[in-house]
Amino acid sequence: MSTSNPNAPLSLAAKPALFSRPAWIGIVFCAVVLAALPLLNLIFPDGHALHISSYTIALIGKFMCYAMAALALDLVWGYTGILSLGHGVFFALGGYAHGMYLMRSIGRDGVYQSNLPDFMVFLNWKEYPWYWWMTEHFWFAMLLVVLVPGILAFVFGYFAFRSRIKGVYFSIITQAMTFAFMLLFFRNDTGFGGNNGFTDFKRILGFTITDPSTKAALYMVTLLFLLGALFLCRAIVTSKLGRVLQGVRDSESRLMFIGYNPLWFKLFVWTLSAVLCGIAGALYVPQVGIINPSEMSPANSIEMVIWAAVGGRGSLIGPIIGAFTVNGLKSWFTAAFPDLWLFALGLIFILVTLFMPQGILGLAKKFKKRAKTEEAA
Repeated sequence: MSTSNPNAPLSLAAKPALFSRPAWIGIVFCAVVLAALPLLNLIFPDGHALHISSYTIALIGKFMCYAMAALALDLVWGYTGILSLGHGVFFALGGYAHGMYLMRSIGRDGVYQSNLPDFMVFLNWKEYPWYWWMTEHFWFAMLLVVLVPGILAFVFGYFAFRSRIKGVYFSIITQAMTFAFMLLFFRNDTGFGGNNGFTDFKRILGFTITDPSTKAALYMVTLLFLLGALFLCRAIVTSKLGRVLQGVRDSESRLMFIGYNPLWFKLFVWTLSAVLCGIAGALYVPQVGIINPSEMSPANSIEMVIWAAVGGRGSLIGPIIGAFTVNGLKSWFTAAFPDLWLFALGLIFILVTLFMPQGILGLAKKFKKRAKTEEAA
């Protein structure tokens, strides 16, 4: 799984073309359809032909969070050539930062009717640890959603990139990082719920979190953030900054030879990617209703890579397609054949690597090109 080609020409001069007119039409169409789904859930009663169930709304909302994480990964892997196997930790840290606020919002409605979360009462905690300070405020929790993954990514990336760690070695240490955090959060004495994590949320901003209108609002906010992240990433990769990032991917040594210092470019895109992943995790938690250390497992980070590969990395739209496709298959497969999903996932990755190296989007472009050739002939 090569992340760079030393013989490839640098791409600083030409502005990359992204999103053809049909692609824009597809994006608008999908956005409209996705935006209409929660309205169908709220307007039409159960049993109506046009009714969309609350389960479906929550499921698609979860898929959009995954799509945003895949998009963030594509920014560093597809466009900068940095293969991360540890983005799950940024996703989970954003989720935990939001989860702290949601746990504080439970108030005295827990099982033990205490001001402390139930898991703290069970473990005989007498007060909140210092790092829970101010987390009862939504704005502060949202600040943590951005700062915690961002600072971790900046510090980790600075030392890794300054040491010129790249390729498979960088991928391995990112996987070691997420595994270390997972083991840390599994401990009961860290104040994050241990193995069970955070769950049983009651309210968000004063609204009942299980109410259909609240779920619809969370869904729409997720859709807006996904579209915003897509347009932000597009603006970056089509700018001069984006061409420099692709220069890092294609031949970092040549980029240094012509006077660029790759460190700060790589650090910027790495930190931004982590922040986007953290925001995706924060949006994920209230819709799914739980966050625990399993979200930091190396397998989850590897799945993100598979989403991007299946959809087509280096295209922005491809990883979104891949996230929806793979997770849709996962939802069906785990219900029909729950013990076989990991084998199926591995097979999907092998088949895509061998027969569809550019993913679903690349395959579609290939068919389109072939059709044009046949028409011309």
